[in-house]
Amino acid sequence: MQRQDKGLAWMLQYENIAWYEDGAVRILDRRVYPIEVRKVECRTHREVAEAIRDMVTQSAGPYVAASMGMALAAYECRGKSEEEQLEYLKDAAYTISHARPTTTWRMQKVTESCIEEAKRLFAGELRGDVSDALREFAIEQNNERYSRIGKVGHHLATLFPEHGAVMTQCFGETIVGMMLREAKSQGKEIRLFCPETRPYFQGSRLTASVACDMGYDVTVITDNMPAAVMKNEGIDIFTSAADVITGDGHVINKVGTYQIAICAKYHGVPYYVTGSPDKGHPSIDSVEIEMRDPALVLSAMGTPTANQDVKGYYPAFDITPPSLVTGVVTDQGIFAPDGLSAYDYGPGEFLV
Repeated sequence: MQRQDKGLAWMLQYENIAWYEDGAVRILDRRVYPIEVRKVECRTHREVAEAIRDMVTQSAGPYVAASMGMALAAYECRGKSEEEQLEYLKDAAYTISHARPTTTWRMQKVTESCIEEAKRLFAGELRGDVSDALREFAIEQNNERYSRIGKVGHHLATLFPEHGAVMTQCFGETIVGMMLREAKSQGKEIRLFCPETRPYFQGSRLTASVACDMGYDVTVITDNMPAAVMKNEGIDIFTSAADVITGDGHVINKVGTYQIAICAKYHGVPYYVTGSPDKGHPSIDSVEIEMRDPALVLSAMGTPTANQDVKGYYPAFDITPPSLVTGVVTDQGIFAPDGLSAYDYGPGEFLV
């Protein structure tokens, strides 16, 4: 297997996202990276689900953690009958896939594929320990996803000018590394502007770190600066990944994406979202927006920033309507937001 993480930043290497080995899943704690490099050790699949719920890993990280968590679940039920193991894996799949409500459909695709792989193992198509086999399956699954997102990165990088300025939002995981790797291969010299993305600061800590590691000129801005930066710094493109792209062209992504898209529309800056439309969400009516602990907006990285007697409000995601989206960049090319019915669902149907 040729690994597709070659040339990407440290935190995008497979072992540094989530990794199952010797009865434990170790997940890079993105809540503190890069200020601190530590990994959360999960000894049960329920602990993996808790880590996903608690935002130990974000963006595409939960999908990797989910498949590694399924390998751990197989280890937990070792020694049981094949029927009992499959039932245990089904229960684990539900627990892991429902850790966060907005992304349940995609998470189910990941966990269900692990169950199907276990069935093939029991049928005699594979040999060896189930948990080790599922880890290898998780690696191959992740490698295939990286390969497909490499195509997305290629299509996106072709939109960048030779010398341009790109604004991002939150942390798009693999697509950030892929678009930067592709831009370099195309000889594009770009500057990145990364809004900090409170309350977890994924933009300033994660996106900016990846860009810096890969040798790019990157500037962190606060979440209330995008309009001013678009006006003063000549932003050429605004881009983000998405937690969900509905069949009718709505983009559900980290809260704050909507307001940046409004700013981009006003300033004539094209907004390109990356990913693929979700077969499980044909319209915006099927999406549930996750509400997180409001106390999190009253502090920054553990430091209180407001009177603790006031109230906070924290929807994890917002909804950007298709009228604000210039194009959806997928592994199959670039689609208009009202033209996603032409997307051919297949192996890339739950790209992240």
